Amino acid sequence: MVSVSDSSQKPKSEKKGAVVLLSGGLDSTTCLYVAAKEFGYPKNKKLPLLALSFDYSQKHKIELIKSKKIAKTLGIKHVIQKLDPGFFLGSSLTEKKIKVRKNAKSLFNGNEKEIPNTYVPGRNILFLSFALSLAEGHGYDSIYIGVNALDYSGYPDCRPEFIESFQKMANLGTKKGVSGLGDSIQIKTPLLHLGKKEIIELGLQVSAPLHLTHSCYDPVRGKPCGKCDSCILRAKGFLEMGIPDPALSK
Repeated sequence: MVSVSDSSQKPKSEKKGAVVLLSGGLDSTTCLYVAAKEFGYPKNKKLPLLALSFDYSQKHKIELIKSKKIAKTLGIKHVIQKLDPGFFLGSSLTEKKIKVRKNAKSLFNGNEKEIPNTYVPGRNILFLSFALSLAEGHGYDSIYIGVNALDYSGYPDCRPEFIESFQKMANLGTKKGVSGLGDSIQIKTPLLHLGKKEIIELGLQVSAPLHLTHSCYDPVRGKPCGKCDSCILRAKGFLEMGIPDPALSK
């Protein structure tokens, strides 16, 4: 987890709850269940959890259907925020004229040097900002996001440096962060330094419903294409685990 706030001069406050960013994919679902385990779900609910998803006219909108089912497995409140499609231009995930990258050799040889066209401009900045506002409004003290810096596709908003910088901004730009009445809202990244195999292992440990998750960027009639970056990384993780992908073996 990343936490860069200096709370040495602030009194410690009891945990209040969390907003969890949930896309419906493997990583975010594992992240949600890590938070759920820490908060005593599903049997001994100690603190409130709120799942937050976004409808930004993405090509893989099936992930929203999945996120609804996943949130229901815990019985938690689930907010789906609709965004104007004009917010995220220039990405193959949102524009029909731009084809999603397929069979990228750089994913196999570890030589990713370019930011792929599946990058969505400013997406995590905006998503975390919504989550921060929601968390502060509800009086929650943490936000969970399933970014990871190892098996990722070159996105600048998945790096530790970005999370650290956003944490500093949250410390400085919120009432909770500057009031001195307790710890500022913390950005929790339990998957940050994990590879895909390790994320799958963690997901199994916390009993995340991996069979309900969807990772493909360019599904065909709701089925994974098997060739986009996300499909390749997911398949690689399950192959390294030596187990079949439960989402494909239903």
